[in-house]
Amino acid sequence: MTLRHVRRAVALVFALALTVLHFWWMRLNGRMTLVRSASWLQTASRWVLKGLGLRIETEGQPPTSGLAVSNHLGYLDILVLSAAMPCFFVAKKEIDSWPYFGWAARTGGTIFLDRKSIRSARKVADEIRARLNLPVPVLLFPEGTSTDGAEVLRFHSRLIDPATKARASITAVGIRYKAGSMDERELCWYGGAQFLPHVWKLLEIEGLSARVRFGEPKIYADRRVAAEHTHDEIAEWRALGATVNQ
Repeated sequence: MTLRHVRRAVALVFALALTVLHFWWMRLNGRMTLVRSASWLQTASRWVLKGLGLRIETEGQPPTSGLAVSNHLGYLDILVLSAAMPCFFVAKKEIDSWPYFGWAARTGGTIFLDRKSIRSARKVADEIRARLNLPVPVLLFPEGTSTDGAEVLRFHSRLIDPATKARASITAVGIRYKAGSMDERELCWYGGAQFLPHVWKLLEIEGLSARVRFGEPKIYADRRVAAEHTHDEIAEWRALGATVNQ
């Protein structure tokens, strides 16, 4: 254990406690609507990322409504993307039982999906449809799982369908991580990696940053076309960044 570990661990615990106090302060000052919940999650995520020592760089204009789709590199994506813009996440139901993060996800308006249930997928699609007119975008990870960043997996189109049917805008969002000369895969959380050991490792890393790229919102008539085009847009941006950083 190093002094940096200790300092950042203390800062992270303080940030987590502060987010809880902020939530109760907001509740005392009005009803926690979905929009206010997303605003709380944005503030909470910024505080937690500060505790982790992670810096965010953005490119493009964040969407203010509709559906946003992103590649997925691990739990940090949720913190980074919600810090970059207020949004409602679609996440696997398992997160609901995580210590602190499950509570934070529920409080922030996350829509939970049971990936093994068609009934759950239909219910989530209905919830996405209901939120498309709110001034906060719904954010989806269409790969269906997190990866090591080696490639952007094919996008599943089922949950993109509510946006194409509603003729709502769809925005491609790319994300990547960097820390000095470290390989990005060392910063990703994927496969069978354990959560707490990964967080502990991040606390030791100096110069950790995330870059988020927002594309132009577009309207698609077909969900499969939307899935293919947004996938290719994100994959091309990540490939270009990998070439530049070599």
